[in-house]
Amino acid sequence: MGAYIFRRLALIIPTLIGIMLINFAMIQFVPGGPIEQIIAQMDGQGDVFETVGGGADAGMGGGGGGSEGNDRYTGARGLPPEFIAELEAQFGFDKPAWQRFLTMLWDYARFDFGESYFRSISVVDLVIEKLPVSISLGLWSTLIAYLVSIPLGIRKAVRDGSRFDTWTSGLIIVGYAIPGFLFGILLLVLFAGGSYFQIFPLRGLSSDNWEELSAVGKVLDYFWHIALPVAASTISAFATLTLLTKNSFLDEIKKQYVMTAKAKGLTESRVLYGHVFRNAMLIVIAGFPAVFVSVFFGGSLIIETIFSLDGLGRLGFEAAVSRDYPVIFGTLYVFGLIGLLMGLVSDLMYVWIDPRIDFETRET
Repeated sequence: MGAYIFRRLALIIPTLIGIMLINFAMIQFVPGGPIEQIIAQMDGQGDVFETVGGGADAGMGGGGGGSEGNDRYTGARGLPPEFIAELEAQFGFDKPAWQRFLTMLWDYARFDFGESYFRSISVVDLVIEKLPVSISLGLWSTLIAYLVSIPLGIRKAVRDGSRFDTWTSGLIIVGYAIPGFLFGILLLVLFAGGSYFQIFPLRGLSSDNWEELSAVGKVLDYFWHIALPVAASTISAFATLTLLTKNSFLDEIKKQYVMTAKAKGLTESRVLYGHVFRNAMLIVIAGFPAVFVSVFFGGSLIIETIFSLDGLGRLGFEAAVSRDYPVIFGTLYVFGLIGLLMGLVSDLMYVWIDPRIDFETRET
């Protein structure tokens, strides 16, 4: 197992480089880079030089190598060429693209993600500042989805075709059909003072008097605020996991070894949890990284926007809109690394659930 883990960790390096290279290449063709953003701000605010204070040390992403005149930048006509050249040097766009990419890789290998172009704060500090919100949504949503879906899926498999199975399947289908953002709006309308009940807060992860609360009060206040966002982000994962668990257990229950175990006089619970569970849970465990990553990264933007939460989803969206390349590539690198590590964790959980699996004999 040690050799397999080492090979998987070694594969992370070229995979990350490939991810960064593809996205870096795509950025080169996207119009409206940071220089254009600054020019647009200058046109709107009328202040030319206050906007360019605190850029990053090394540029990345779009731009160009060397100043070829103001015609290359939308809205730059009439600005001094020296000013444009100064902007290019500040963001690192006076260097060729390949050199910027290699510099970025070297910095990221040392976990030096630079500084945001427009916020005068390091990318690491910015991510750490927003991380608690996304961790709260991803962790609790995934945990609740598994705690509810696995027992429910097992129950549905055991009572396949019963009235319980029928009406729970109807509820699951409805839950799967409702988008998370729409369910979130519904929760706000019903329980956050929209039109009916004022049970939960409308926005944020803490109350205004957070510092005055006791330790127990802070915990209760946290769960009070996180309840609706977690419910909204859990609904689709909950439906998928329940059906996946049910189908997996149904496949195992119909196999010959289950019939043999029952014929030997083993109780239903002993057969179900002593034999079927280990085999049926493999496919469910395999989906854990995908569920966690999708909830942690994919669905966070809309949920954070609806519930006014300042997390990584909104950070990434705002960085993409403003062409804040250090933030875009820094978060992409971190997210990609976490996703690849979660794939390795999934394989290790395979072995933990079923020690008969041996990845040492499998080619990576």
